[in-house]
Amino acid sequence: MLTQERKRYLLQVLKQQGKLEAKAVAAELGLSDDTIRRDLRELAAAGMLQRVHGGALPKSPAEADLDARKSIASGSKQEIGKTAAGLIKPDQVVIVDGGTTAMQLVKNLRQDQKNTIVTHSPTIAVALSPYPLITVIMIGGTLFRHSMVNIGAATVEAASHIHADTFFMGVTGVDVKAGLSTGDLEEAYVKRALSLRAADTIVMASSEKLQVASPYVVMPLEKASGIVLEKNTSSPFKKLMKQSGLDVFVGGKNNERKGHVL
Repeated sequence: MLTQERKRYLLQVLKQQGKLEAKAVAAELGLSDDTIRRDLRELAAAGMLQRVHGGALPKSPAEADLDARKSIASGSKQEIGKTAAGLIKPDQVVIVDGGTTAMQLVKNLRQDQKNTIVTHSPTIAVALSPYPLITVIMIGGTLFRHSMVNIGAATVEAASHIHADTFFMGVTGVDVKAGLSTGDLEEAYVKRALSLRAADTIVMASSEKLQVASPYVVMPLEKASGIVLEKNTSSPFKKLMKQSGLDVFVGGKNNERKGHVL
């Protein structure tokens, strides 16, 4: 089998199965593990997949910049944002991530909502200005224009002074083995730091972020407390999340938090 034929086959396996195990494919084709790993390296360099330990996963389409992401699964993000907003209890201190799904959370808050919301996203902070009873705390740092969030040592240091009830986190990849991931290393550090400052971390993930991976791991999946999914998410995936110890919140349903303690 020629190199290009192998690569087409690897991409076909990845598309059909949603993941690729290098050893299994090498054995199937009667080739060495090194040959398959080399093919995967070249496909990853071309932006066609994301290499993970032992093989590959589809590359997350959610790594595009903020403007491009606005058109991806916009209806699903509205549904997830509304569900996430409904999980916030009065007087809680809440950390809200940046991104398009987080913006939908803000848009679904009530005008009489009384909370303290901490964010490292200038766009989220501005979007919170119409809510008179919400105290907005803005975490500074170096602006990462790709996602319109602040990153860097100053951001991590500021986060260390916060004790929050919940962090509503956005990621670009959710996978049981590959964990929670994103497309920028500094952003991954900040997300992890914010998660450590909250009693609960709830991931907001539309369908294009499921069972895919990005280059930088925020944390293992089981370190999160819960995940908000759109209502048409497959039952097997929801079961996987529950088996990983996460509370699963689904759009369009009456969701109740179990109450997590530090």
